[in-house]
Amino acid sequence: MLELCKSPFFGVALSIFAFWIGVKIQKKTGFTACNPLIIAIVLIIGVLLLFHIPYGYYNEGGQMIDLFLAPATACLAVSIYTKLQILKENWLPILVGCTAGSAASMASVYGLCHLFHLDEAVTYSLLPKSVTTPIAVSISQGHSGIIPITVVAVIFTGILGSILAPFLIRLFGIKDAMTAGVSIGACSHAVGTSKAVELGETEGAMSGLAIGICGIITVVFSMFL
Repeated sequence: MLELCKSPFFGVALSIFAFWIGVKIQKKTGFTACNPLIIAIVLIIGVLLLFHIPYGYYNEGGQMIDLFLAPATACLAVSIYTKLQILKENWLPILVGCTAGSAASMASVYGLCHLFHLDEAVTYSLLPKSVTTPIAVSISQGHSGIIPITVVAVIFTGILGSILAPFLIRLFGIKDAMTAGVSIGACSHAVGTSKAVELGETEGAMSGLAIGICGIITVVFSMFL
């Protein structure tokens, strides 16, 4: 059994199957809280614990999936291209919104870490929580952060954003698709963008655009820390 689990295909197959179950559960229940990513994480952890499978065995395949992370994010450029006219007409509010979102995210994390007396390593690990994983990891590494903490923070932020985004949009009465999309992308990166795509084509395109802009802005801000 363990010999079979050492194969990289075990991690890939388990990840795909767990996520497929998560998608099925969400479609069946219709609950936004039943996020496929959360369900997949719980199922994978459960399988590893139940069968006493070392995480290293699973991660052999998990690393293969990581290779697709950056290309998958880059593919969002396709939806952005379809809404290029909106970008040209609204480049200033989009830039200001992304800058404000990035600044608010980093300032709130820094303030809370200072309030709870967390050390610098943890603080720098959490600061890039609202940008996509490849950028967040690079920022964390550049400031001697703890990479696993950064990855967990990014995933948690994305999942929370994708769950709360539809509710917050209704709560604040946001009718403009561009505003909704930029807001989601600025705070919850690629995971949130998957929810933005479900809300509409414009929301998805603007959310994908916000990922790139906020990533660049966050990198610039981190240079002054």
